[in-house]
Amino acid sequence: MGQFDVKTLGKVAVLFGGDSAEREVSLMSGSGVLKALLSKGVDAHAFDPSERPLDDLKREGFECCFIALHGRHGEDGTVQGALELLGIPYTGSGVMASAISMDKVMTKRIWRFEGLSTPAWQQVTSAAQTRAAFAALGAPMIVKPAREGSSIGFTKVTSADQCDAAYALAAQHDSHVLCEQFIAGDEVTCPVLGPTEAPESLPVIRIVAPEGNYDYQNKYFTDVTQYLVPCGLPAGEEEAIQALVRKAYQVLGCRGWARADVMIDAKTRTPYLLEINTSPGMTGHSLVPMSAKAAGISYEDLCVRLLQATATDGGVSA
Repeated sequence: MGQFDVKTLGKVAVLFGGDSAEREVSLMSGSGVLKALLSKGVDAHAFDPSERPLDDLKREGFECCFIALHGRHGEDGTVQGALELLGIPYTGSGVMASAISMDKVMTKRIWRFEGLSTPAWQQVTSAAQTRAAFAALGAPMIVKPAREGSSIGFTKVTSADQCDAAYALAAQHDSHVLCEQFIAGDEVTCPVLGPTEAPESLPVIRIVAPEGNYDYQNKYFTDVTQYLVPCGLPAGEEEAIQALVRKAYQVLGCRGWARADVMIDAKTRTPYLLEINTSPGMTGHSLVPMSAKAAGISYEDLCVRLLQATATDGGVSA
């Protein structure tokens, strides 16, 4: 971190908890971030927006926010918009990039328009449309809420008779449901740090989950999933994925940090973008800190680095 004086950051709020389906994960992320910032001498304080009004931030003199919220009202542009109105800089992407990135369908439309590879998909609003999507996209097919994260409401459908239940599960979490072609092959993720104009890719992580089932439980609450970094991919593939992810970040207007999930087709070795997370997890199982560590950046230094880059859509504050 060089000679950077953390005191120049002023009074910092770590926003975590919230009211989304990912509250439990956010509590773990925020607790880790708060502990890390305090260990670095930052004047950091816990702030749960589900328990206090956001305008308390202004009243209590907070000068910037570390957003460790996940899901709705955390990484979908809403809290970012509130902080814009309050004039308080925050970590991560701005209002538009956050809102688009939270919606997997809108994200895929932009990536497709920009010529970036992403699996074929259909957005559906009924079980009947889900069955029709299965007929068009083929088996297996992924069914998931368009605007949730952490694999919540996710089903891998292998036969038509599973479509109704898969749609019902996803629809519990979102009126917008995404049906997506399944890409068989290596599952990887790649974090990105920095401004929109000049992002930096961190090392790619290859994810090896039991029976390929990288679900909510295996993401956060078990130790059976393997995370390989170095990723062990063939020569040139890691660099190609990093370049793809940087482009995916840029065309959405992301800034600060994000993490993109990618599937590599086992037969063609083509990488396909699945989604991008603009407020990635910072738990003990989380992948951005793991990748940063492989690049020589400690968890604590990563947290401070992200705070140094806080901004509003009007410009960078530090």
